[in-house]
Amino acid sequence: MSLLVVGLSHRSAPVSVLERASLSADAQAKLLQDTLASEPAVEAAVLATCNRIELYADVDKFHAGVAELSTLLGQHSGVGLDELTPYLYVHYEDRAVHHLFSVACGLDSMVVGEGQILGQIKDGLARGQELHTAGRLLNDLFQQALRVGKRAHSETGIDRAGQSLVTFGLQQLSDGAQVADWAKGKRALVIGAGSMSSLAAATIARAGVAEIAVANRTLSRAERLAEILGSAGTGVVARAVPMEEVRGELNDADLVISCTGATGLVLTAEDVAEAAEGRRVALLDLAMPRDIDAAVHRIPGVRIVDIESLADASADAPMAADVDAVRAIVSDEVAAFGAAQRAAHITPTVVALRTMAAGVVAGEIARLDGRLPDLDDKQRAEITQTVRRVVDKLLHAPTVRVKQLASEPGGAGYADALRELFDLDPQTVAAVSRADLTELTDLKTADLMITDVDVKNRGQA
Repeated sequence: MSLLVVGLSHRSAPVSVLERASLSADAQAKLLQDTLASEPAVEAAVLATCNRIELYADVDKFHAGVAELSTLLGQHSGVGLDELTPYLYVHYEDRAVHHLFSVACGLDSMVVGEGQILGQIKDGLARGQELHTAGRLLNDLFQQALRVGKRAHSETGIDRAGQSLVTFGLQQLSDGAQVADWAKGKRALVIGAGSMSSLAAATIARAGVAEIAVANRTLSRAERLAEILGSAGTGVVARAVPMEEVRGELNDADLVISCTGATGLVLTAEDVAEAAEGRRVALLDLAMPRDIDAAVHRIPGVRIVDIESLADASADAPMAADVDAVRAIVSDEVAAFGAAQRAAHITPTVVALRTMAAGVVAGEIARLDGRLPDLDDKQRAEITQTVRRVVDKLLHAPTVRVKQLASEPGGAGYADALRELFDLDPQTVAAVSRADLTELTDLKTADLMITDVDVKNRGQA
């Protein structure tokens, strides 16, 4: 079996396509289930953010796998396969590992170096575990990606190479001024109370805005966020408002930040034009598909920054030295992951060999008991221990060596050779693998916590 990823992102597809290609939680679950039901795949996981949809699978056939995964993405993403195909990319085996590790480090994000993608990778793994679609390979892959991302953020200055989308967007709106100076005293409207909106609200509160109105379809969530903001010690006055009052709040807002899961526009050009008449309003749209009509940029006094303009602006961010350092980390980790996977591939065969050897020892000791019934317990124990030591010593060197050889490139055939030489029962080897897989699918999400990087605020990576 081999790792395959098929997907699209802001690097391969225009915003107009990404806006339409989206996966709800239910759609992701159905995609995973259908992927496992397809012939080429035995494991599957989805990484879905506002700016990327990627389907990871362990497949036994490359071409059939690409065709099947592409078809499934077309069926579930809302964009037909014919239209989607030109924007899809495919990575296989080590290149697929390299891609996910790069994504985890923020190298493939719209704003290079942002760390919020780690939370989304963690969500993707948790979803695969919950639905029992992620097995040994994808559990190992996604957990290692989280560790690699954490390492990149702790060992390099990649965080300086690209700020989070919120900070970067505010910098674009401030036209080169310090965000704190630009934001001080402003009245803000935050639409949405999810993780990205919460991050945005906390950021502008620290920057010094005077007032924040939080609007959300579920008012209790808006009230909770307003309570947190008001008690954070920044001095901001925060309050919650129902979504139906957004247009009225817009009349008093100097800064509007919107990030909802709505499929249509939250603010039309007419809404903004009416509220902005005779004054200046700054808009930051972090949603995909967009929440705010792109036509508002034609309205006098209105400045808007959205996902598309952020992608263009972030392309010129200084990053060379830190990016090079992270790329070196990724290369090292990809090599180490490949070696570990190749070594793990032979482990069930080695376990099966030692199980067979233990059975031979037990059988011979039982036969000895029949031939020498007068042995006392001490003698029998000594003979048993001696036979076990002989078998262990004979197996030690070859099993250690075969693990070393299997971890090297091209070492996949050693497991087959070992099974052939010792005439091992394939069903026994398969049983060992299934036992390991059962343990893996019982992993708890708590085991995946990342402490050094804030992954709780899941942004638009």
